Amino acid sequence: MTALIQTIDTPDGPFTILADEQQRVLASGWTGDHEAILVRLPSAHRPVDVRDGETYAAAAAHAYYAGDVTAIDAVAVAQYGTALQQLGWAALRDITAGEPLTYTSFAARLGNPKAVRAAASICARNAPALFVPCHRVLRTDGSLGGFAWGLPVKQSLLAREAAGI
Repeated sequence: MTALIQTIDTPDGPFTILADEQQRVLASGWTGDHEAILVRLPSAHRPVDVRDGETYAAAAAHAYYAGDVTAIDAVAVAQYGTALQQLGWAALRDITAGEPLTYTSFAARLGNPKAVRAAASICARNAPALFVPCHRVLRTDGSLGGFAWGLPVKQSLLAREAAGI
């Protein structure tokens, strides 16, 4: 598989997007290190040919940072995982910007409010960060919990979405 990789500047630092031939985002995150993006994918699903290029998703990320926090919603993604992970990743895309959920509430959306660890694992294994907004899930006490790209980025995204900008 051939893929395009592009790094853009954002207020939260460099943001790199890896997209397949159909312009679906495979992985993304706040780093300029292409290898850090590639390792977010299971080895069996990593592209063999990665080229620098323009991705459609970059325009959505720019629009998000310019104030249209819904611009990321229409970006196509491709994720590889179990049926539960697929269900979870789809559910993450249904969380409204500015209205984060707790891990318990997220687990309830998946049909089992006691499956908090599974819900957290789904978030942790989410490769196309931002476009599948795992940053919108918080601990029960309202604290941030974890985030692969650092808590300052998660806090910034949540604040941007709470403000609607």
